[in-house]
Parts: sequence; structure tokens; C-alpha cells
Amino acid sequence: MDMDMDMDEKPKYGEPKKFDPDFKGPIQNRGCTDIICCILFIVAIVGYLAVGILAWTHGDPRKVIYPTDSMGQFCGQGKLQKQPLLFYFNMMKCASPMVLLEFQCPTPQVCVEACPNRTMTLLTAFAQKQDWNYYKSYCREDPGVKPVPQILQEKLCPAYLISSKPFLQRCFPSLGKKGEVITVGDQETFNDGDKIRDAKDLVAGMKNATIVMEGRQVAMKIFEDYTKSWYWILICLLIAVVLSLIFIVLLRYLAGIMVWVMIIMVIAVVAYGIGHCSVKYVSLKDTPGANITLQQLGFQPDFSVYLHIRQTWLAFIIILAILEFIIIILLIFLRNRIRIAVELMKEASRAVGFVMSSLFYPIFTFLLLTIVITYWAVTAVFLSTSSEPVYKVFNETVCEHSRETCIPENFSLSDMKKDCPRSECLFAFYGGETPYHKYLIFLQFYNVFLFFWCANFVTALGQMTLAGAFASYYWAPNKPNDMPAFPLFASLGRSLRYHTGSLAFGSLILAIVQIIRVLLEYIDHKLKGAENKFAKFLMCCLKCCFWCLEKFIKFMNRNAYIMVAIYGKNFCRSACDAFFLLMRNVIRVVVLDKVTDFILFLGKLLIVGLVGIFAFFFFSGHTDAFKGARPSLHYYWVPILTVLVGSYLIAHGFFSVYAMCVDTLFLCFCEDLERNDGTASRPYYMTTELRDILMKDTDAAQTLT
Repeated sequence: MDMDMDMDEKPKYGEPKKFDPDFKGPIQNRGCTDIICCILFIVAIVGYLAVGILAWTHGDPRKVIYPTDSMGQFCGQGKLQKQPLLFYFNMMKCASPMVLLEFQCPTPQVCVEACPNRTMTLLTAFAQKQDWNYYKSYCREDPGVKPVPQILQEKLCPAYLISSKPFLQRCFPSLGKKGEVITVGDQETFNDGDKIRDAKDLVAGMKNATIVMEGRQVAMKIFEDYTKSWYWILICLLIAVVLSLIFIVLLRYLAGIMVWVMIIMVIAVVAYGIGHCSVKYVSLKDTPGANITLQQLGFQPDFSVYLHIRQTWLAFIIILAILEFIIIILLIFLRNRIRIAVELMKEASRAVGFVMSSLFYPIFTFLLLTIVITYWAVTAVFLSTSSEPVYKVFNETVCEHSRETCIPENFSLSDMKKDCPRSECLFAFYGGETPYHKYLIFLQFYNVFLFFWCANFVTALGQMTLAGAFASYYWAPNKPNDMPAFPLFASLGRSLRYHTGSLAFGSLILAIVQIIRVLLEYIDHKLKGAENKFAKFLMCCLKCCFWCLEKFIKFMNRNAYIMVAIYGKNFCRSACDAFFLLMRNVIRVVVLDKVTDFILFLGKLLIVGLVGIFAFFFFSGHTDAFKGARPSLHYYWVPILTVLVGSYLIAHGFFSVYAMCVDTLFLCFCEDLERNDGTASRPYYMTTELRDILMKDTDAAQTLT
């Protein structure tokens, strides 16, 4: 916006900055800001630590890792360390829909050392001493000399054993096929102690029991993949770090060339992706089963199955083609702006060159975020596993007490047992009725909220620290002689000493909006089956509005932190000053500042693409070059996705230094134009090249509008 602003516009967007001969960059003599928010943040952190201690005291992560018997004991742990497998007395009871409701089969379950490798009934085993000694290892307790009818009535032992194999840490019947007939232990029938049954009767029970545990098993397989591939994942992430550093260093000396190289390489990488997907799509043309649709296939925990479907590769082709088209169109329309943004990148490169330690600051931010994420994740796991075992009544037939809470120790003498003689008091799930368990959901909510607040605080600290360092560069009359000896550390010290409250204030506002978005997603998930179209429309509007609000708050916070780093004022005052300054220079914001963001995004995309292509060929085994080194994995997409996400975060961390530098220089440039006029008494602090480029660009934009 031109300096000759008319008087009507001044009160609308605040008063422009006046010339101050004593202003030499970030104010050194400043005081603490937003003290109330600082105190509130400290209290919240203390409460967060208390929640963590409470969760660690009551929680037990074994509840989500190990199978549990009917008494709530963990198989393979403690006194059952030598019995790691779970055995079901009657697998056919798992065919009941109750399995999917209560996540527990309505049949006694015991932890065993090994799955049975014989098929026999209790009656036949009881008659043979050797068989009986073997059979008793699958009983809940030693039946002693009790007769068979009493053993069955008290459900001390299963009515029959079936040859089984361990799967998902549980014993499942060894089913096979003779032609089209299902067999168990090479037999088409088996004796359940009551009558002869077909082997196919076991299928439904096995299916339900598998559904219940499959999600847990997928998680365990993913964990196992991480244990096998973590070394190679770190190598891929190290490659991303090296590539990011190379690009940053090259930007320092060859900004103009590197920007266009990045643009061309991004287009080339996306084009290669389109070509590779097209080749795979054509090669699967005559492959049996490759022409089924994704809808017909449904969800598969093994994502590699989707890569054998033509429709998957067609979807990849469409997505990449749209991305390529959007990038090319944007480049055509922004070609002139990109040339000007390159000059701003050169100026940012000079600033980064004088504050080289800023390139390594993202590592500090990454370490702090790792601590925050780890604390949140561990606390969440312990909170979710801090409930107590709940026992409920299970009955083979309809019973008035079915699924009522019971106490296993005195259940045999209770009225519920008298009313339902064939019922059992079995472990059902984890819960609790104590005050701690009643308020567990609020502790989980507090954990999530503090996670957002702390993560935003760490990010804000990085933004303010970098802003203070780069502002010291811009406002130095003689660069670098008039700059502080250690501008980054000086800025970090000022931010923590004086502006912890302002950082907490800005991050609190953002955390509130983010937690509201989480609640909206939760409500939307609960309303998935609702037929009310107005409710769906309203929910969609709310989600869209809060998404936009979050983006706006992030933008304002970022610029507010720059103003706090320079002037040392409180958060609200700094946010207002930043907003009015941007509005007085709105044309420059629209046509220039966001173009540099687009260029930096292309740089991130390029690094993710290069590392992602390497990770795909390495972990998927699509090339023989890494055949000997590639680890054996259940799901090779697990390390690939991890590398992609990690590479983006690494690239974002390094390029965020440039982004923050550009934003800081841009605000300083706008203030420089308002404070000074380029005369000998009021000289500009910006370089001549930067002033000519930005002024020329603004004049051209105003002419077009």
C-alpha cells in the first residue's frame, strides 16, 4: 500500500508507525507480559503432571496387549508366565452376538501352556489315567475325584478338547478341507461330550472371536514391523535431514536457481508417479481378481492387498494428475510473482546466513514436541487401562440376570445362580464404579486439551525465538556488526523470561478452537447413522467454520509473536498492531507473502517425494537392489507411511525457518516504510534491491486493481 495514505484510512486500520530515532530493533528494556496467563499455564502443567502420576498409578498397559482369562488374569504374565495362550472351553459359544457386544465369549476361558493337539471328550479321557492327566491341564482347577457330571455342572473342565493351533495368542481349532467339506483334525465330525457335531459348526465361533481380537492383533503386527524396521526408518529420516540441509544451504547461495530447480523437480517427481501408476494399472489388466472394485474388496488390514487391484492404481493416477494440473496452473498464473518472491528468498537467505544457528533450532523444537507427544500418548494409554475388571453373568439360555454385574468369589451361592443354574460369572471387560473411574473421561479430555496447549506453546516459542533473531538482523544499521553476538539465544532468553504468558495466551486460544474441532468430529462420528439432513448440514457448516477459524488464529498468532518479539508488548496489543499493519499493506500480503509460502511448500513436497520413492522401492521389494537388506514385514506400508510423515515433519521444520524469516522480514519491511522515508536523516533499513522489488511489485498490483 502506498505511503501517501489518505486520512480516512488511518483510523480504520490504526495509525502508521512514526519515526523514532532511538528504535534499533527488538526492545531490550522490556517487562513481563500476560502474567495471569503465565500463572494459569504453570498451574495447568502441575495439574497435568498430577494426572500423569494418577494414571501411571492406576493404569496397566498389559490390558491391551495380553489375552485375559475368565478371572481377569493376564496370560503369560506373573504366575501365568508359562501359560501364554488362551483356551476356550466351548468355541461354539463364541458364535453368539454377545461376543461383539461384550467383547468376551460366554464360555469359561483359561490360560494354557500349549494348545491341545488331540481331540477327545471329558468322558473318554476320564476313563484313561494318561489321557486324564493331559486333559486336566485345560481345566480351571484340579477337579480331584469329582465325578464327570459334577465337573460339567461346575464347569471345572471343558466337555471336549479339539486339536487346535495358536492364533492371535489364542487356541483355535485346526480346521482344514477335504474337497468342499470342512474338517477338524482330519475328521468331518467331532464329539462335544453331548452329541456328534459337524466341524463346520466351529466356523461361526472362530469368526466372531477373530473379529473381536483382530484390531488388537493388527496393532501388535504393526508394532512388530516397527521393531524390525526402525533402523531403516531412521536411515530414511536421516536422508530427509540431509536433503533438507542441502536445499537450505543451496538456497543460501543459489536462491534463484534452487527455486526453479525445486519447481521443475516437483513437476518431474509427480509426473514419474503418474507414469509408474499407469504402468502398474496396465500390467494388472489380465491378472485374475484385479478388476474387482474397492467397494467389493472392503477393508483389509493388509494394505498390500489393495495394490493388486487395478482401481487402486487408477485412483492414484487421478489424484496425481489433479495435483500436477493444479501445480502447473498455479505456476503459469504466478510466474511473475515467483520472480519477485525469489528476491525475497534471497534476502531471507542472507538473514539465515548471519543467524546460521537458526537452521538447527527446529531440532530443539522437535525434541520438545517429542516429549509432549510421548507424555500425552503414555498418559492416554495408562488412563485407558486404569479401569478395574468387571464381571458379568453369562448364560447359555435366556436369563433375567444376563449381563448383570456379579462377584465371582460368591457367585455360586448368590440368588442369580439359583435363578439361572446354568449361568456363569465371567470376566467381561474393564470398567469401574469408583469416583476415579466415573471422572475418567474428564481426565482423558484434560489430557487431550493440555496436549494441544503444550504443543502449541512449543511451536509458538519457536516462532517468537526465530522472529526475534531475524528482527535483530533487519534493524541492524550495519549488518552484521550491529547485530547481537548470539541473536538466537538472546531471543530465546527474552521469550522465556518476559513472554511466557503471551505464548501461553496465544496457544490457549488455539487449543480451545482445536479441542472444539475434536468434539465436533466426535459428535459427527456419533451422528453417522442419523437421517436428519439438517443436523448433518449444520455439523458440516460448524466443522468448516472452525477449520477456517483455526487457520486464521494460527496466522494472527504467528504475526502477533513477531510483534511481541520486537516491541515486548502483551499478546492482545501485539495482535492488534500486527493485524492493522497487515491491513495497511494488504496488497503486499496477498500478492507476495503467500507466494513464498507456496514455493516453500513445493520444497517440502519435493523432499517428501524423493524420500518416499526411495522408501517405497526399499520396503516393498519392487526392486532387487535392496533384496538382501530389506526386513521381512507384515505390512510394508507401515514404515513407508512413517517415513513419509516423518520426512514432511523434518522438511517442514527446516523450511519453517525460512518461512518465519520471510514473515518477519515482511513485517519489518512494512514498518520500515512507515517509520522512514529513505532520506539521510531517516534511512531505510532494508537493502536497496529489496526495496526496489517490493515497491515495484506493489505499484504494479495497485495499477491492476
